[in-house]
Order: sequence, then C-alpha cells, then structure tokens
Amino acid sequence: MKNNLDASFWKERYKKGKTGWDIGQISTPLKAYIDQLTNKKLKILIPGAGNSWEAEYLFQKGFRNVFVADLIKEPLENFSKRCPSFPREQILHTDFFEIEDQFDLILEQTFFCALPVQKRLDYARQCYNLLKDNGKVAGVLFNFKLTENGPPFGGSKNEYLTYFSEYFKIEILEPCYNSIKPRQGNELFFKIKKL
Repeated sequence: MKNNLDASFWKERYKKGKTGWDIGQISTPLKAYIDQLTNKKLKILIPGAGNSWEAEYLFQKGFRNVFVADLIKEPLENFSKRCPSFPREQILHTDFFEIEDQFDLILEQTFFCALPVQKRLDYARQCYNLLKDNGKVAGVLFNFKLTENGPPFGGSKNEYLTYFSEYFKIEILEPCYNSIKPRQGNELFFKIKKL
C-alpha cells in the first residue's frame, strides 16, 4: 500500500490530469444531501476538497460558512477563480490532520478512500476532534475491494464501521441509490453523528 501520498504526489496527479475522482461537478449523492439541509448557518468543512465543486454548490445555495481544505494549492486556485466571491480566508491550503477548528458538518467526497489504510483511524479521530457537539460527517465512501492499487484504495461497510463506531453513532451507511453511472454499485452514502 502506498505511503508516499504527500503534496508532491498529488501535485503530479493534477499536473498530468490524472484526477479521476474529479467529475467536474458536484456528485449526485452529495447534491441530494445538501438539497435537504435547511440551516444555512452550518459551519461546514470539506477536506481534500480539490476543485471544490461541493463548496461552489453550497455557496450558490446561500451557505456562507463553508471551509475547503486541500494539501495542493492548484485546485484551490481553480476554485477561487470559478468562485471569486468565496471568502479567501475560508480556503485552507493545509493538511486536514493539522486543522484546529470546530465545525457542525464535515462533507466527505473521495478524500477518505485516497488515504492509506493506516491513516483511516486517524481520519475518524480527527473528524471527531473537529466536530462540535452533535456534529456530523456525511458523504460518500467507495464500496469495492480494498486494494493496493490506488488511490482510491476502496474498502467495505464492515471495515468502515471499525473506524467510525468508536467515535460516532452510525445514522446511515448504505449503498447509494443515486451514484453517477460509472460509480453505480461502488459507493456507500454515510451519515454519522459525534458521540
């Protein structure tokens, strides 16, 4: 399993256009989830945000307390050019594991499954630490055999439960009914609440 997934690795992926995780728009499962959110004051973090299609959609819908974080500045700059009115101070060029703040909601889209397996429990802990009381993590996890060929590395419902159950109440962890065609059958939608 690859461990050298540092900033230079990801920068090279963007440079070579090897960004299969980026579908050029918000994914349908996250769009459906966001569409049912009513509290526009939620403080939301999108880790490993890349080109930040989810943040753009949230911002267009009137959510103003959205923060995006990525290790690589190029996709964040792309996002900033697309959404020039998005507050610069809410664009975090940093490592997710170094963020120190409190959020109501963390949105997950392809970041978790790009992490080496040995970082996944750290991800669960960091989400727990970043969330306010009753805070939630929601989004999409890949649902295919864990492999060394990645990222993405895949995983399964049972594996994910081992990371999250200690810190969160599992509200939803089930196959997506509304994945885009290339990902049908390979995604789980999840919503978990801080214990």
